[in-house]
Amino acid sequence: MRVPAPLVPLLLAASLTAGCGAAGASTSSHSVNLVAYSTPQKAYADLVAAFKATAAGKGSSFAQSFGASGAQSRAVIAGQPADVVAFSLEPDLTKLVKAGLVAPGWNANPYHGMVTDSVVVLVVRKGNPKHITGWADLTRPGVKVVTPNVASSGSAKWNLLAAYGAQLKLGKSPADALGYVTALLKHTVAQPDSGSKATAAFVGGVGDVLISYENEAIAAKKSGADVDYVTPAQTILIENPVAVTVKGNATAKSFVQFLYTDAAQKIFAAHGYRPVVPADFDATQFPAPAQLFTIADLGGWSKANAEFFDPSSGSITKIVNSVGGAGG
Repeated sequence: MRVPAPLVPLLLAASLTAGCGAAGASTSSHSVNLVAYSTPQKAYADLVAAFKATAAGKGSSFAQSFGASGAQSRAVIAGQPADVVAFSLEPDLTKLVKAGLVAPGWNANPYHGMVTDSVVVLVVRKGNPKHITGWADLTRPGVKVVTPNVASSGSAKWNLLAAYGAQLKLGKSPADALGYVTALLKHTVAQPDSGSKATAAFVGGVGDVLISYENEAIAAKKSGADVDYVTPAQTILIENPVAVTVKGNATAKSFVQFLYTDAAQKIFAAHGYRPVVPADFDATQFPAPAQLFTIADLGGWSKANAEFFDPSSGSITKIVNSVGGAGG
């Protein structure tokens, strides 16, 4: 549950001040290594430019790396320089906490370390020729689906949890929900390694439906792609974390603090992300799905990752391995 809006500025300032002392970062450099998941690359281009125009960002320089969330997390653990990390989902960040690269209190702010929200949507061809209205339509004969690969992409995990949780919302049993995931993956014809690559594949002509972030759908439409999108009545709230690493300097901390300002949250909104700061959230731009649920409704990420995505025993991992993406 998020903190009421009137308390947010005071609590955020306090948590960021405390974090600056805890990380023990050098203040001698204005250079920041930003390592992020693939989909917000254009948003971060605008955010970095806006930050450089502030007093805190004056004279700063950024090296930026974007890719599949899981792969980016593993790269940082393997030694890729990182001062600020922004991932698709919390487990990719908590792996860095376990590795000693991010402080345990990274999520102590009023937003629990999340910087943007989104929801899972169904991207369709312009005019919706397959008449897709919800999850049931994705397993109809002849419907070809695109979704990223769960081995590398945080987006893929959100997508399949949305599909699973939607069945629970519809009154199905957990076994029935896994059965739906199996049917869905049998209709999956491509599993690119990141959300942005999945979007590129779909825009390039692969498949009839792309399961994706709402922000990706909005960006694709704005770019002129011949697509529309449907927000299922039952879908999951996507929550995207950001953190400064223990080596992050004062400029890195200032940049993360900047991301929660009105100016930055409005930049995120312009790129289709749902702001986490209540004052910057426009319900007319981002309507609430009828049966929106969260990862907490599925037991939280620790439970969900073990139950569904463990490399050897996860129920969805087993389905992916047995079905693959060769259905149609």
